[in-house]
Amino acid sequence: MANAPKTTSPAKQESGNSGNLFASLAIVICFIVGIAVYKFVLGNPSNFIDNDPANQPLPGNYMGMMYHGGPVIPVLLALFLMVFVFALERFIVIGKASGTGNVGNFVRKVQTLLKTGSIDTAISECDKQKGSVANVIKAGLLKYKDVEANPGLDAEKSALAIQKEIEETTALEMPMLEKNLNVIATLVSIGTLTGLLGTVTGMIRAFSALATGGAPDSAKLANGISEALMCTATGIGTSTFAIVFYNILTAKIDKLTYSIDEAGFSIVQTYAANHK
Repeated sequence: MANAPKTTSPAKQESGNSGNLFASLAIVICFIVGIAVYKFVLGNPSNFIDNDPANQPLPGNYMGMMYHGGPVIPVLLALFLMVFVFALERFIVIGKASGTGNVGNFVRKVQTLLKTGSIDTAISECDKQKGSVANVIKAGLLKYKDVEANPGLDAEKSALAIQKEIEETTALEMPMLEKNLNVIATLVSIGTLTGLLGTVTGMIRAFSALATGGAPDSAKLANGISEALMCTATGIGTSTFAIVFYNILTAKIDKLTYSIDEAGFSIVQTYAANHK
């Protein structure tokens, strides 16, 4: 009997829509916060000589230097905030996907119950564990029960049906884990490039001011260059954190995927061994 094609459940569609809304709002809010920090924190008069943001920053005052880094600075601040916001959101989602208990212990418990033929108990364990891993394993176990209830079915085809059920459920669950990771990956490149853009434009302003200012002023030139380099430093910092978080999150998703594959293999092999 042919299986009906799987469709995304309303709950998952709602989750996907809320994820898109979160991404859009997060980006807008990060830009608003970045602009606010630029104007009211970095641009605070106390950071500058004579309490005037138009003057040079106080000696050693990095916030004032960043303020004079130009209009690219609030963009860099927004990108920096985005790295942490999206990383935190992914940590929360992946934590929920792991379920209420340790994933490794859960998979080993399911494997033990499979060996003893306690399918219903294994399904109950999935209900207790919750999360994406438990959902995939539960789908495989329910399919296992379904084919067990039809002893006339070919054993090889039944094993393939169980494997297909696990793969289809995995295909529905995994995109939810990887959602918004592309934003963090994009920030890796955008952070550095935006920082370099700010540095180049800052250097252009510094040398233009030097060219039109008459007598060379090494102090002003040095200040202009240091302010421009603040963009590079902020951009590199953004990219560095983005790379670190991206690799950590990818490793967590790979671990969950491995757990799903391990449990799915056990379900299929147990059925095949019991129906030789």
